[in-house]
Amino acid sequence: MAAPPKKPVWSQIGDYASIGVMLPACTVTGYYIGVLLDHLFHTSYLNIVFLILGIIAGFAELIKLVSRKSS
Repeated sequence: MAAPPKKPVWSQIGDYASIGVMLPACTVTGYYIGVLLDHLFHTSYLNIVFLILGIIAGFAELIKLVSRKSS
């Protein structure tokens, strides 16, 4: 079986640099959705719930990206 052609170095750097943006973006997005829902429903715990969901989503995307790049 022939090996797949290697991507250019700058393309690989761009792929892995997106990890540095993806994790904080998922976390911050989850937090702000929770804050918005807290204000909407007059609660005080949804920001923590959605912060945790954002962190989980970030790590799920990280695992998906790394497993796709390693195979």
